[in-house]
Amino acid sequence: MEHAILPNGVSMPLMGYGTFQISNGEECQHCVSQALKLGYRLFDTAAAYGNESSIGAAVAQSEIPREEIFLTTKLWLEDSGYHQTLSAFNRSLKKLETDYIDLYLIHHPFGDYYSSWRALEHLYREGWVRAIGVSNFYPDRLVDLCMNSDIPPMVNQVELHPFFQQKEALAVMEEYQVIPQAWGPLCEGQKDIFNNKVLQKIAGRYKKTPAQVVLRWHFQRGISAIPRSVRKDHMAENLDIHDFSLTQRDMDMISPLDIGHSEIIDHRCAYTARQLNGLRLNL
Repeated sequence: MEHAILPNGVSMPLMGYGTFQISNGEECQHCVSQALKLGYRLFDTAAAYGNESSIGAAVAQSEIPREEIFLTTKLWLEDSGYHQTLSAFNRSLKKLETDYIDLYLIHHPFGDYYSSWRALEHLYREGWVRAIGVSNFYPDRLVDLCMNSDIPPMVNQVELHPFFQQKEALAVMEEYQVIPQAWGPLCEGQKDIFNNKVLQKIAGRYKKTPAQVVLRWHFQRGISAIPRSVRKDHMAENLDIHDFSLTQRDMDMISPLDIGHSEIIDHRCAYTARQLNGLRLNL
């Protein structure tokens, strides 16, 4: 497993297993157990996914040493604020059945995330988390937080795939030494990505699938990706990207697929702000 090195020296796998929308407890635990056996070592979850307990159980029941597993979870915006963040972190820690988190992220750039960030800095200094970061922060919000924090974000998990390549955001992250991580690296299967003619043409040359081409594209750009699948064959397929390399011509063919915006979620939209702020977990 290849790794990215975070600004504080922590090593983070470039390929991880995403668990968004796997909310069924038994199914999630089974999927994570299968992923562990296949070789996945980074697991991404969030308080809002409702599956932290299932992931914790799968990891605890495996024979893999905890230090070999990289666990990421996220703070929901309902729990923003300094003391609320500390309480939410403790709930996640208990559900994940661990005594530390490898990467703790602020899930969205809404609510009192400045106070939450101070809490994340405290958790990091006290050794409860190995790294801290944000998710879904566009360049303006990321720069503002970087310039107004004692410990800048180490990771920014954003939507990133061939149809939304985030070139400006990646340039800003590089400038501020923030490591990008791609959620929805396969566009959540939308825009008929697996039948895209450009990706199919490239895949045919290497006897690979379009999904493998896209994940290899992320890998060669040094971007950590967290694809999600509940099928064991697809989990294995997503890991099998290290026996071929894309040429510059291949990369140039993928570049024009970028439409320059998201068709999944827009964090600068008033509707998104209302919708996310209205989602309550602690009822």
